[in-house]
Parts: sequence; structure tokens; C-alpha cells
Amino acid sequence: MSNAPLVVIGAGGTGGHMFPASAFAAEMKQRGWRVGLMTDERGQRYTDGFPADWIINVKAATFASKRPDKLIASGLKILAGIKEAQAKLKTEQASLVAGFGGYPAFPALAAASREGVPIIIHEQNAVLGRVNRVFAKTAKVVACGFDRLDRLPKAAEKNKRVVGNPVRGPILAVRDEPYPAAGSDAPLQLLVIGGSQGARLFGEVIPAAVCALPDDIRSRLKIVQQVREEQIEAVRALYAEAGVNSELAPFFSNMPELLSGSHMVMSRSGASSVTELAVVGRPSLLIPLAIAMDDHQTGNAETLRDAGGADVLSEGEFTPERVTDLLTERLRDGAGLAARAEAAKSVGRFNASSDLADLAEEVVGKA
Repeated sequence: MSNAPLVVIGAGGTGGHMFPASAFAAEMKQRGWRVGLMTDERGQRYTDGFPADWIINVKAATFASKRPDKLIASGLKILAGIKEAQAKLKTEQASLVAGFGGYPAFPALAAASREGVPIIIHEQNAVLGRVNRVFAKTAKVVACGFDRLDRLPKAAEKNKRVVGNPVRGPILAVRDEPYPAAGSDAPLQLLVIGGSQGARLFGEVIPAAVCALPDDIRSRLKIVQQVREEQIEAVRALYAEAGVNSELAPFFSNMPELLSGSHMVMSRSGASSVTELAVVGRPSLLIPLAIAMDDHQTGNAETLRDAGGADVLSEGEFTPERVTDLLTERLRDGAGLAARAEAAKSVGRFNASSDLADLAEEVVGKA
């Protein structure tokens, strides 16, 4: 295996960058490649089980601050990270560097540019992220999760390839399961997920909306909701008082099982969430995070909305009254839910890991 080609993945910051990187890494390992990962301390939190031969943290920073002293400190930290990354690329003789976004990917990509190592980048969102934007013109391939890719430099358009977002195997397996029956008397399961720790806004709006649903819906509804730790007791009390069957937790580790049994999902519209809803085929109500960089969550959500698989409400529109009305309309229409599930599934790209690996091998073959 020591003679096997090496792909170095640069990714970090959030699970939205790390999970697709992990799925791609698994595919490359399966094809006989060695895999290295360059991330930072935040990305390190998502490396449990990451299929890499080695993982290193490199110094990384963002230029979010406008204070000159902080900008200088960030610049020095990034330069140090690039040097660390360069040294590792030389030692390990990398054949390819694949960037999956997030500012921790910057040192790996910059080091590759300096060392003449071919680059590919993968953008999970419908808007090209800032680090990926820097390297889009020099990347051999700009792979993306959605047909839509805003902020792509004109010079990079010829290298755009739509592959979808790599998805974990257990999620892919749910795609083959039928959508659960949603007849007029059938039990209904509503799944609410709100990012890595749950959305505070969801814990305020959704219980009020669900408790106001008509009796014929509430009586057969089970709500499985991700709720922030400090909100759980208050939310549990509201559901109990309204006679709503609920399962609440700050984090769910059995997402494939929950998606499989759910008739509808309420969620933020991060790339991973939207991709999983499309791959599995579940109707949804999406509430884009208003402070998301370049409003990329709205772009992600519109992909499913335009396909007929999702409703989208901005945070300003996200009120208990509006949600009650929308849920009443959707949950009373079992045939409509099933049709929306199929519509979501129609835009799910489930071969993303394999297609991206094909592109990676093609780039190295031409290098």
C-alpha cells in the first residue's frame, strides 16, 4: 500500500464539510488509494471513524475580524499552516489534494498550489464558499452538490461538474425503503432537526405550532424533535399538556432510522440535510438559517422547493400560526405527502461518492 497514490483531503470547521469528505475518503480507500486529512481543531471533532491513513491539524484562521491586529495574527497563522501543509505534502508525495470547504481547507489547497499538486474542490452548497472561490480558477475540477452554483467565477465554469454530495452508506440504504403509509387513520411521525445542537428558534416556534394542530392530526402524531438541552423540559411539558406523543433529545445518532420512519421533516437547510432529504425522499419544511454565509441555505432549500418536495419559510415567516396552517394542510393529505416524497427523491443524487472518485482518478491520470 505504500506505493499506492495519496489523496490529501482539506476540510474542516463543521460536519457539513467533514461528512461528505469522509464519504469520499471511504470510496477512495476502497479503490486502493491512501488518504490523508488536513483539518484544524474544530474539524478534529468530526474525525471519529474518518477513513484516513493519517490526520493532522494545521494552523488555520478566518479573516472575519476587521481589526488590523487580528487580521495580521490571522495572516501569520495561515502562513504557518501553509508551511506545515507543504512539508507534509512533500514528505508523503501527494498525488492530489481535494478541498471540501471551510477555512481549514485553505492551507492544504494553498500548499498544493505551491507544490504543483493537482487540486479538485467540492462545494456542498448552492453558493460557492469563500475558500473554494479562491481556488476555483486553478482547480482541475469544481465538483458541486447541486445543479445551481452561485458565485462561481466565469473562468471556472468549464470545470464545473455536478456530482451531488457524498452521503453516508446507512443513509443511502434508506432510499430503498418504501415511504411509510400516511392514510387518514395512520400514525404520523414528524421529525425536527436543527443543526448540530438544535435550533433555539425551533424549540420556541414548533411546540406552539404543533400543540395548536387540529385534534384529528394531534391524536395520531408522534414528534421526534432535536431540542437544545436548556429547552427540553419546557418543550416536553408543552407537548405533554397538549397530549402530543414526543421524543426529545439534543442529538440523535440514529438518523437513518428516524428518516425511514418519518412522514415529514422540519429542518434547517444545510447542504447535508437537504441532500439526505433528497436521497431518501422525504417531504420537508425548510427554514434557512438567516445568518448563513452568503445566504447559501436559501439556495439549498430552493432546490427542493423547486422540485416540489419542500416548503420554505424564512425566519421572518416562521411563526406558530403559519407553521400550524402549513402542517395541517400537509399532514391531512397522505397522497400529497407521498407525491412530495417522490418529488424530493427525483433530485437526489446517490452516486456522488463514486462520481467524485471517478473525477479524482481522471485528474491524476491526466496529470
